[in-house]
Amino acid sequence: MLKGRRIVLVEDDEIMGASLVQRLTLEGAEVQWHRQIARALPAIRTPRRSVDAVICDIRLPDGTGEDLYETLTRTHQPPPFLFITGQGGIDQAVRLIRSGAADYITKPFDLGSFLTRLATVMQPRADLELPPLSGISEVARRIDRQVAEAALRDGPVLIRGASGLGKLRLARRIHAQSDRRAAPIVLIDTQPGLAGEDDLRRAADQVGEGTLILIAIERLAMAVQDRLMEMLGPSVFRLIATTGGNHDSRTGQLRRDLMAMLQLHEIVVPPLSDRPEDAVWLAAQLFRGMNARRAEPLTGIAATTEEAIRAYDWPGNGRELRSRLARAIEKTESDTILVSDLFPERSADPILRPLAEVRDAAERAQIAAALERTEGQVGEAAKLLRVSRTTLWEKMQKLGL
Repeated sequence: MLKGRRIVLVEDDEIMGASLVQRLTLEGAEVQWHRQIARALPAIRTPRRSVDAVICDIRLPDGTGEDLYETLTRTHQPPPFLFITGQGGIDQAVRLIRSGAADYITKPFDLGSFLTRLATVMQPRADLELPPLSGISEVARRIDRQVAEAALRDGPVLIRGASGLGKLRLARRIHAQSDRRAAPIVLIDTQPGLAGEDDLRRAADQVGEGTLILIAIERLAMAVQDRLMEMLGPSVFRLIATTGGNHDSRTGQLRRDLMAMLQLHEIVVPPLSDRPEDAVWLAAQLFRGMNARRAEPLTGIAATTEEAIRAYDWPGNGRELRSRLARAIEKTESDTILVSDLFPERSADPILRPLAEVRDAAERAQIAAALERTEGQVGEAAKLLRVSRTTLWEKMQKLGL
C-alpha cells in the first residue's frame, strides 16, 4: 500500500514515533522522523526528493503542528498533512482541515485505520520510481506525474506554458514513454507559411501510427484547423499540441471544439518565477553537465548566487537560465559561480539597496548554506553560524526558511 512512498513524520513521543516508523517501513515507505519543527521544516520545504505525505502531531516541543503547516503555506503548497491529535485538539484539527490540511486522526487509534487514512490522503503516483525530471516542487512533481499518466493514455494532449519552459521536451517524453515510441515522431512549426494544409497532410503521411506534435497550435490558420479536425476522426496518429501560457479559446484563435478536445488532457507548466526552488534545482542540473565539459571544472554555485537565482523573476524561464549559466561558466574568473557571473549587468550598473534588505539577503544565504551543509540539522547549523539554536530558529522564521 505504501511501497516507494516518502513520508515525513513529525512526532516527539519516542514510543509513538518508533511504532509508526516501524510499521510504515514494513509497509514499504521511506520515513524521515523529526521530533521538532525546526528540523522538520527544511526537510519538508526543500526535500532532496519529493515528499508524498506528512504525519504530524499537533503538540510539539518547539510549537504546534499548526505553526509548521502555516509556515509552509506562506511560501508554497505543502504535501498532504495527516495530523495526529488528542481529544482536546479536535477543534484545532478541524480548523487545519478548513485551511487545506488533508485529514486528522485522534489518539488512540488502530494502526490499520491509520494506514487506510494515510493512503487516502496521498495522491496516486505514476512516478514512484522516477527521479525528478521537471523540478523538486510539488507543482513540478505533478507535471512529471501528468506526463507519465499521459503516456499511458492515447488521446490528444495539450501542454500549456510560456516560452522557455520545455514544452517540446515534455511532448517528446510522453511519446518516448508511450506504446508509440517505436513509431515516428513528427513536429510541425506553426509559424505563418510553415504550416499549411499540404504540410499537415504530408506530416500525417510521415507520422503513421506515431506522434504528431504541433508547436504553438493557436497560430494555425483556421482552414488548417478545419483540416486537422477532419483528420483527427479517422486518424491513427496521436496529437500533442503546445500553446502559450496566456492563450484562451475565447480569443477566437482556435476552434472551440478543437480547444475543448485538447483541454480534456491538459498539462499546465507554470513559469519559473512561481517555482523558485525549481529554478535553483534546474541551475544545479545544468551546471553539472556544463561543468563536466570544462578543462578545469569549477567547484559549484555559490550560496549567494543560489539566493539570487531564487529571487530573480526569470522572464525567459529555463531558456534564459541555461543561457546565463553557460555564459557564467565560460566567463567566470572564480572557482565558483558568483552573482556577478550570472547577472553581469548588476555589477555594471550597481543598484543601491536598503541596508536591512542587504543584511536579510546575506543572512538568508548563509543560513541556507549552513542548513545544506548540515543536512537540515538546526543545532549543528547554529554552531557553524556561532549563534544560539533559538536565535537561528527565530531568524529562519523571519526570513521564511
